[in-house]
Amino acid sequence: MTEGHERKKQPELVRRALIDCAARLATECGLQAVTVQAVADAAGVTKGGLFHHFPNKQALIEAVLKDQLDRFDAVIEATLAQDGDSYGCFTRAYVIANLAMADYAPALESTCIALITDPVARIHWSDWLRARLERHRTTDAAPELEIVRYAADGIWLADLQQVPADLRIPRDQLRTRLLAMTVR
Repeated sequence: MTEGHERKKQPELVRRALIDCAARLATECGLQAVTVQAVADAAGVTKGGLFHHFPNKQALIEAVLKDQLDRFDAVIEATLAQDGDSYGCFTRAYVIANLAMADYAPALESTCIALITDPVARIHWSDWLRARLERHRTTDAAPELEIVRYAADGIWLADLQQVPADLRIPRDQLRTRLLAMTVR
């Protein structure tokens, strides 16, 4: 093989492309559009190339979900770094991250549908949330803070269902009210 035909192997870049393409397909067309062939085609690899990185479609979906959760978590960490360790700090970060999700992790909305139907995905989310709540037990265990987190989840669900704007309070007003509820 001549030098011009050799392709440098970059497994991390290929893996990243597969995750990004699967996330984009989920966002643009729904989770049902995330097929092995569609993702391989979008990433410019063969199905065998995809299977080199992910043994099956479920493993790919889990990698997308983990990637999106990592992005969600990074926004929470950045917010916590600015907020400190006071009452409601995790809940404030959760509200901010949740309401900004479309800006940094749009595929999380689509892949989170799996949280409703897929037991493995629910376990990943539950494990993440359990670890976070344990870490912030001294600042965020109050029932009123749990209610605020549920309200933020409800806003996310309304976004996912594309509830019309005329049936909703403006997002900035909701955000301000929820954040105010996290301060003593």
